[in-house]
Amino acid sequence: MLINGIHAATQPTGTGTGTGTTGTGSTGSAGNAGNTGSTGSTAPNSSTSLGGTDFLTLMLAQLKNQDPTSPVDSNTFLTQLAQLSEVQGITSLNTSFNSLSSSLSPNPALQASSLLGHHVLVSSGTAALEAGGTVTGAINVPQTTSQVLLTISDSSGALVKQINLGAQPSGLANFSWDGTTGNGSQAPAGNYTLTAQYAGAVKGSTAATTLVNGTVESVSMGAGSTGLTVNVAGIGSVPFASVQRISN
Repeated sequence: MLINGIHAATQPTGTGTGTGTTGTGSTGSAGNAGNTGSTGSTAPNSSTSLGGTDFLTLMLAQLKNQDPTSPVDSNTFLTQLAQLSEVQGITSLNTSFNSLSSSLSPNPALQASSLLGHHVLVSSGTAALEAGGTVTGAINVPQTTSQVLLTISDSSGALVKQINLGAQPSGLANFSWDGTTGNGSQAPAGNYTLTAQYAGAVKGSTAATTLVNGTVESVSMGAGSTGLTVNVAGIGSVPFASVQRISN
């Protein structure tokens, strides 16, 4: 945008020995501009961008070194000032929006703390039965099936109970175990193993993923790929990404 002396001031060959006496008209003023640019021309190949202060300094140098017989049109300066003001305004607006965006972004720690005490449905092959309590969860059925069967075993591998959920569509098939065994007696408190099968398109059964409801006791915010993990009662530490459902 700048003309005459400004171009001379930004050239790597501009030194304090520029002689305006050997040129005439605007050429001579370019030499004088070389005098003004000698002190700042230490890195000709630098890619440092110019700010508003630099722009005004160059503009004043242009005014000082313009050819008196052919002064720069005042409208040019007004246009340049308007462009500078517009650029500075956009930069300030971007800064304000970035600050606003950061302040509105949800705080991970605050989000994590809101999970405490809530029930979450997570993938697990085990479940903890409390005295007189129940175990609830779901089975992930990948396709519509005529039968889904849940098998509950104790820590020694002995069969405790089987729950037939019947025909189910694809998706999550909910189940609830009241803690009773196959003969109707109450199972002792402890950890139990859950396995599930569903009737496939071909003869036989196919294993399905079991999920268990548990209460969030604490939340950990790991670094890097670890991310957010939740500590679920009776299940242990589970990545937050594997949580399938959150409820009160």
